[in-house]
Amino acid sequence: MNFSLPERSQLRILVTRTDRLGDLVLSTPIFEALRCKFPQALITALVFQENREVVEGNPHLSEVILYDKKGREKGIWGQIKLVHQLQKRRYDLVIHLHATNRMHLLTWAAGIPRRIGWKRKCAWALTHAFEDVKKEGTKHEAYYNFDLLEPLGIFPEVAKVRAFFPCSEKNRRSVEELISRMGISEKKPWVVFNPSASCPSKIWPAERFGEVADYLADNYSAECFVIGTRADRAYVQRVKAAARCAVHDLSGRLSIGMLGVLLSRSRLLISNDSGPVHLANAVGTPVISIFGRKQAGLSPLRWGPLDPGSRVVWKDAGCETCAAHLCPIHFLCLDIIRVEDVLQHLPVFEERFAVKDSSQ
Repeated sequence: MNFSLPERSQLRILVTRTDRLGDLVLSTPIFEALRCKFPQALITALVFQENREVVEGNPHLSEVILYDKKGREKGIWGQIKLVHQLQKRRYDLVIHLHATNRMHLLTWAAGIPRRIGWKRKCAWALTHAFEDVKKEGTKHEAYYNFDLLEPLGIFPEVAKVRAFFPCSEKNRRSVEELISRMGISEKKPWVVFNPSASCPSKIWPAERFGEVADYLADNYSAECFVIGTRADRAYVQRVKAAARCAVHDLSGRLSIGMLGVLLSRSRLLISNDSGPVHLANAVGTPVISIFGRKQAGLSPLRWGPLDPGSRVVWKDAGCETCAAHLCPIHFLCLDIIRVEDVLQHLPVFEERFAVKDSSQ
């Protein structure tokens, strides 16, 4: 694919990723790769406003543009203002890590001369369109992102494909204050549970998370936290109702930044296939990730934890074709995963569950 960049002292590069939290976290290795290749470049990330804490404070970015799809950029005038904003910055190149009609059209209208992306959703608005083969699921999403950087001569190095999340001092203080008010011991090992997800085909029965929490409390004296949004409280309540031990409900009480701090201070996250898995890995915390669905593009190979020290729990329910959220057999792939299937991975993390010395 022919590609040339202008000869100037400072290239201006825009990277867009307007989708879910976990997808954006898995895109952060791209920022580091671009900075290493072009150390003097102005590198901008355009992301959803609600995901701002994933990128603000990233040392590889020069600036961040927040996209308020449901607010100020919802209507036509908001779109026009954004086009003018992009025109003023005079970008040399845009890399669309996620294909959307709107992003492709906006950057075309802004006149950015080199527009790289996937051959989907108004592909005619791109100057360099790659076949979207991600549904084949032959490698991890973080590595698929690097396919778009090949025209720039950037290729993934295993040692450097690592996600990044900034834990700010403000968010650290907020977590400390919250934990103090809740009267939670900081000497005991913390374990976080995430019983929700974006699709019912990803959601393991919440009651089983409660059973796992009891095991951790009984055998490792763990302090158990359950996370989620306000909309996820039904799942959280089911975890609490199933558990004998104290389960600390943090649903709706954490910003994304605070969640990152909580995970960084925890020994383990046990989670459905969802954004917090990738956030935990980005702050150095291992995960036991529970997967359903038998579909290559939705598989653990593509969406599992990036950290090799983490673990995946998945069982084959024998389905020839996965119907995902339209499953006619009531998500058997999730139902056949027993509590014991999760517990069998805990010995790998035993050293992390050591109780802190009282002098620490």
